[in-house]
Amino acid sequence: MGARKGLDAFEGCALPAALEAMGERWSFLILRAAFDGIVYFEDFQASLGIARNILSNRLTRLVDKGILTREPVAQDKRRIAYRLTEKGRGLVPVMIALRQWGERWGGKPCAGPILSDTRDGKPIRPVTIQAWDGRPLDHHDLCWIDPLGEKGRTPCSGESKAPTIKPIETDET
Repeated sequence: MGARKGLDAFEGCALPAALEAMGERWSFLILRAAFDGIVYFEDFQASLGIARNILSNRLTRLVDKGILTREPVAQDKRRIAYRLTEKGRGLVPVMIALRQWGERWGGKPCAGPILSDTRDGKPIRPVTIQAWDGRPLDHHDLCWIDPLGEKGRTPCSGESKAPTIKPIETDET
């Protein structure tokens, strides 16, 4: 598949590739179900209410992208288990952040289960952006920096209150 018109502006950005890998809502709902321990096709279908052909297509896509594995079940070789890979488990914070965003801005109160810490049963904190030292950041605190230091610093939005940042010097420079 060729590059989509307008994506040239995102050259070097991982977001288009991530969106292409996940596709759309069913992929995230399948991810959530896998996170909840569902592994069999029939169980995905029953819990999500998704058409068989769409589920089959999305599972194949998630396997092809390395987000899920497709493994025959030892006790019944006709049965297939779909499990999250390390790459798939890496999407769990994204899924949680999207859910929390939906809970805050979706216009409906949260009616489902609350994601909690297994150790003490307390709800998890909202997913946040943090500085290297743990300070919470908002979008005004962020900027893009060329990792090679060739193009300097480009603020993410309009004017930034952050000081100009020089590239980190290493032994190689």
